Amino acid sequence: MANGGDYLKSPDLLPVTHQQRNIGTFGFAVIWVGMAVVLAAFAIGGSAIMSLSLPMVILATLIGSILIGVFMTLIGDIGIEHGLSFPVYMRAPFGTFGTHIPSLVRGVTASCWFGLNTYFGALAINGILNLLFDFNNWFLCFLVFAAFQLFNTSLGIKSIERFADFAAPVIILISCWMYITLADHATAEGKNVWTWVESPTTGMAAFTAFMVVMMANMGFWATLAADMPTLSRFFKAPKNERNWFKRNKTQLVGSLIVMPLTNTFIVTIGAVAYMAVASADPINALQQSASGIVLGVLLLMIVLAQWSTNTSANVIPAATIFSNVGGPKVPFWAAVIIAGIIGVIAQPWSLFGVLVNALLIIGGILTAIVGILFADYYLIRKRRVNVKDLYELNGQYKYMNGFNLAGLIAWVIGGVIANMFPTYSSLVGFFVGALVYYVLAKYWWFKKYPQAELDDPSDDRYLGITAGHDWDDIVEQKIVEQEIEEKSA
Repeated sequence: MANGGDYLKSPDLLPVTHQQRNIGTFGFAVIWVGMAVVLAAFAIGGSAIMSLSLPMVILATLIGSILIGVFMTLIGDIGIEHGLSFPVYMRAPFGTFGTHIPSLVRGVTASCWFGLNTYFGALAINGILNLLFDFNNWFLCFLVFAAFQLFNTSLGIKSIERFADFAAPVIILISCWMYITLADHATAEGKNVWTWVESPTTGMAAFTAFMVVMMANMGFWATLAADMPTLSRFFKAPKNERNWFKRNKTQLVGSLIVMPLTNTFIVTIGAVAYMAVASADPINALQQSASGIVLGVLLLMIVLAQWSTNTSANVIPAATIFSNVGGPKVPFWAAVIIAGIIGVIAQPWSLFGVLVNALLIIGGILTAIVGILFADYYLIRKRRVNVKDLYELNGQYKYMNGFNLAGLIAWVIGGVIANMFPTYSSLVGFFVGALVYYVLAKYWWFKKYPQAELDDPSDDRYLGITAGHDWDDIVEQKIVEQEIEEKSA
């Protein structure tokens, strides 16, 4: 903090320039295939099939996935347009210091997800080793698996894409195999997978159950919807492209086609697993319905999927946030280790039982942030951002001692009201957060603290890739400052 503006100019947080963007449409699609195979999806399917038929579970999941995919794509344009990560842009609606409060909520949540998925993968590794060598020590598997994932993430986004290129086709093939294995087991138990329901509901109870499935799916991806810019800043996009849809093609294919389809299929497998063995935990279900080499191959899919999910959706966002909090003293690789430590000490092995309820709560809190980002970026700034001042400690985003009270108040109100209506938490959080922030920022806060891009809404000065800018002057300025520091030292 003593170095003034340098605190905000950590090299890992500077805008990603056009030349540094190396993830294309296919690359993001294969990353999504791996990211969508998560413990929460299986759990949602197992919980939903207790009161809804499989076709209704599939419909609710598709709707929820597409809705949260829309939110992801809208917010992800911040990364596409300006090359900015989530915690850096959050300096606009929350302030240069206020950004840390909601960002840390997301960062700690992502770290806990990392721990949970690592535990899930470690159980699968332990199962494979038990089959091959009669080995049985899941905690050692947990620590080793965590270390490999953290190392992979520390190598950067391109290393993650290469792993996803390998993992995605394997995951698709084995997940189909998993579905067939479990469906056969359920059929052998005398259950028709398309009509069986444990405790059928009708009327309002059925509608409520349908909405819970929708909101749960939105809830666990709300974490990524909030900080999609952290990933999307690495996506290739054409310069001077003013058509929003063409500029965001990579996101649209990944988040509105690949994610809903893959996520829905995994939720379906969770539902069928519950029918087969009365457990949504796929590792438990597989161990009861398969054996030998078949079981080993199916468990391998779990391992690959958790690895792919964690690196992209959990460790990169968490590490970026922790690096933002620590400034240059916490480089990305160190922030990766911090995320891993938090994931371990959270004791994820005790979290599975409370997963769906926790997702509804977290979803409301985080979709309020998504709503605030939407209102700030689209409704108020109209995508124009004074990017240079995001890296200035005494610039326009300093507000009141580094805090934007409009953002903080809107976040609290949005999160609280969302959790007063848990059945609709993610939608309520988004709309309340957006509305409250818009009113407070436009008619109160920005009257006190003028914003350059609002006073002079110039495309040439405040748009990014649409106007052919990638803010490389900020990167070059930091390089010059570092060279001066090194010479003086």
